[in-house]
Amino acid sequence: MGMLHVREISRGFHGTKVLDGLSFDAAPGRITGFVGANGSGKTTTMRIILGLLAADRGTVTWQGEPITQQVRQRFGYMPEERGLYPKMKVADQIIYFGQLHGLDLATAKRNTAALLERLELTGRADDLVERLSLGNQQRVQVCVALVHEPELLILDEPFSGLDPLAIETVLGVLRDRAARGVPVLFSSHQLELVERLCDDLVIISGGRTAASGDRESLRSRFTTPRFELVVDGDAGWVRDMSGVTVIDLDGARVVFDATDNELAQRVLTQAVERGPVRAFGAVVPSLAEIFREVI
Repeated sequence: MGMLHVREISRGFHGTKVLDGLSFDAAPGRITGFVGANGSGKTTTMRIILGLLAADRGTVTWQGEPITQQVRQRFGYMPEERGLYPKMKVADQIIYFGQLHGLDLATAKRNTAALLERLELTGRADDLVERLSLGNQQRVQVCVALVHEPELLILDEPFSGLDPLAIETVLGVLRDRAARGVPVLFSSHQLELVERLCDDLVIISGGRTAASGDRESLRSRFTTPRFELVVDGDAGWVRDMSGVTVIDLDGARVVFDATDNELAQRVLTQAVERGPVRAFGAVVPSLAEIFREVI
């Protein structure tokens, strides 16, 4: 499978610059979460990758080469706005899109049947799309993006409108595709889902890459070391220690920021001198906390 490289792309609309030198990669077999505030340029970036928009400046390459229309036919795309024909039957629609991507009829039918079963839509195969719930329409859109077994998968807000069970089903499908070596790039405002699913993360702000990398490297790079301490009795004394910022204090439990690990060890040493320590350890920051800090 190939690697997607986005390098220094810029794009403006009516004199307003939406993208300003944005760069990132989507690697084979890895799920890349693409996050940013509303209007930050995520959808514009995806459309440039897919050739639906042209960049004013910069390059997008696949396997080190410029992306042609023939190459894009091997990509899978799920737009935020549903691109389905409402009066067409579910299975017929997925088969049709498979053929548009170059599949023969037999292969399109076989892939469609497998996807309908995987996404728990087999019983709705002959229903018109307009008669489906919004969540089931979203599942059909996922099928359309996957039917031709794409080499690169790009999804814009794929979990919008899905109930918790449907979310789990779609998460499983995306993990399956990545396990086959497909680069998966998806945007979502649901940061807890991004945290569960992504291997790598790209945070966009002001049209540029504010941060990118694997989750663990971002956690270590963009957050102040944070620790949790649980003692016998009251932990309020931690507030009086120089260099320590208390984030949360609830009786015997305190969460605090320390400028370095050495300072955290001093807190632990003093806690031990005062009495039994029930728990002590680093607190792993959430993606939402990293996002707030970076943005």
